[in-house]
Amino acid sequence: MGCGCSKLSACCWGSEYGGAVPEVQSVENEEGEVDNVPVFTEYSVETLKMATSGFAVENIVSEHGEKAPNVVYKGKLENQRRIAVKRFNRSAWPDARQFLEEARAVGLLRNHRLVNLLGCCCEGDERLLVAEYMLNDTLAKHLFHWETQPMKWAMRLRVALYLAQALEYCTNKGRALYHDLNAYRIVFDDDGNPRLSCFGLMKNSRDGRSYSTNLAFTPPEYLRTGRVTPESVMYSFGTLLLDLLSGKHIPPSHALDLIRDRNIQTLTDSCLEGQFSIDDGTELVRLASRCLQYEPRERPNPKSLVTALVPLQKDTEVPSHVLMGIAHGGAALPVSPLSEACLRMDLTAIHEILEKLGYKDDEGAATELSFQMWTNQMQETLNSKKKGDVAFRHKDFRAAIECYTLFIDGGTMVSPTVYARRSLSYLMSDMPQEAHNDALQAQVISPEWHIAAYLQAAALFALGSENEAQAALREASIHENKRNANA
Repeated sequence: MGCGCSKLSACCWGSEYGGAVPEVQSVENEEGEVDNVPVFTEYSVETLKMATSGFAVENIVSEHGEKAPNVVYKGKLENQRRIAVKRFNRSAWPDARQFLEEARAVGLLRNHRLVNLLGCCCEGDERLLVAEYMLNDTLAKHLFHWETQPMKWAMRLRVALYLAQALEYCTNKGRALYHDLNAYRIVFDDDGNPRLSCFGLMKNSRDGRSYSTNLAFTPPEYLRTGRVTPESVMYSFGTLLLDLLSGKHIPPSHALDLIRDRNIQTLTDSCLEGQFSIDDGTELVRLASRCLQYEPRERPNPKSLVTALVPLQKDTEVPSHVLMGIAHGGAALPVSPLSEACLRMDLTAIHEILEKLGYKDDEGAATELSFQMWTNQMQETLNSKKKGDVAFRHKDFRAAIECYTLFIDGGTMVSPTVYARRSLSYLMSDMPQEAHNDALQAQVISPEWHIAAYLQAAALFALGSENEAQAALREASIHENKRNANA
């Protein structure tokens, strides 16, 4: 961004993440570009495994779960930045160079209307994309499967405008093609603002398939030629306008029949009654009809969409998270005794809490199972843990480290609690980096365990990484509150 280097210059991509990516204040230019997003980085598989707790099933955020051809995981880097990792199936992208070139080109884009691509990984058969993580679900979830409240008219108009602005930015930057634009490609950030996923700016795989949705929603020219064009993207935008208007996924042909018969009321979401004027509804229907023209050349471009949508906006001073009825990213969370202890760096209080907790969060992973016969190695491993527990209870932290290390190195059983106890023992022994490593390992084993995140916060405070520590503390509080709500 503004470095003056050529498109594929190494300085634009960064190196393997090592915690040196600077975080700066967000600054927007007239195109909505932001400079608080790290430069595009090529990650190792090992880094992304650690970030996603070994691609744990619990971290899958794809709408179709494990059976999706390309699975998306949530994750967290060492600097506490949350990420979304798209993992392609084995047969996708056999040409590593093609994958890297596509990813690097998309990685040049930086805009507040996009979920920005932070990097990629291309090792062996692995092809992974790394993007910003958006906390507040997809448009499909809020529009079709809402639980607390239907999306308000003002917010639906805002989604349409922000999406049009995202497409206009991409078009201006030479990335006018977007593959399979639909309600699952739009996600909401911490502030409740809608953003367009960067994943659709790349082909799904080597076969170049650009549409995976029902044929009833596919642009007619794509059915004829199998190729996506900028005009095809406008057709998909029209289907999204229908989604926003109706609150349902209505096939364009059926919607156009209703429009021709002037049966617009049937097309409109009954939940929106009284929220907009007939003129506003008619204008949105007219815009959708233009996007859905059979002849591609008769459809509008992104710039004209933005021009048409700006005057329709309502409640522009109301923040998106308020319109959406969702908790704001900066909202205060209840403070627990463990959270307070971490903030004060009261390691004695943390020790008391861990000692009282015992091993009940291990779900039997480290308990003595009643086998009739134990091998000598297993018995020795268990004895190491027992000795470590005695040392930990008596605050002999050096001895606890030695005994827990013997247990871990034995490799016969896995226990997040042992890693947590050794982490605190390292903190008590003034070894914060080792403590942080163990806290991360505990989270790899148990991705949503609040204790692991709290210990990361304590270790980061000890390392002098204040911002990262606060982020870990917030994550720990979220996990703890979710756990308490489900108890």
